Amino acid sequence: MSSAHISTRSLVRTDAGGVLRVGQTRVSLASIVAAFKEGAAAEAIADDYPSLALADVYELIAHYLRHRESLDSALAEEDAMLEQLVAPIKAAHAARNTEFRRRLLERTAR
Repeated sequence: MSSAHISTRSLVRTDAGGVLRVGQTRVSLASIVAAFKEGAAAEAIADDYPSLALADVYELIAHYLRHRESLDSALAEEDAMLEQLVAPIKAAHAARNTEFRRRLLERTAR
């Protein structure tokens, strides 16, 4: 995939699901910010996301640093929204896994 430069005007957008994305890519801003907070260099981040040019990664990091408070708040809201979507799925799987584990232990006890 080609890494065309993302203009500053369209650096970050909110997709239909409410997730902050980088330009017109499917890369989430949360993934870039998380990598940056974990100490990844811009070069490593660009290597991990071939749809982003190195200059765009530097620009995203600078944008994040300039707007840290508002972006951290938006990313926290995004996390909360995603957790609300995932919680019922996790609960359903936990119940099913508990039942599966019970049956498996019952069979191995025989």
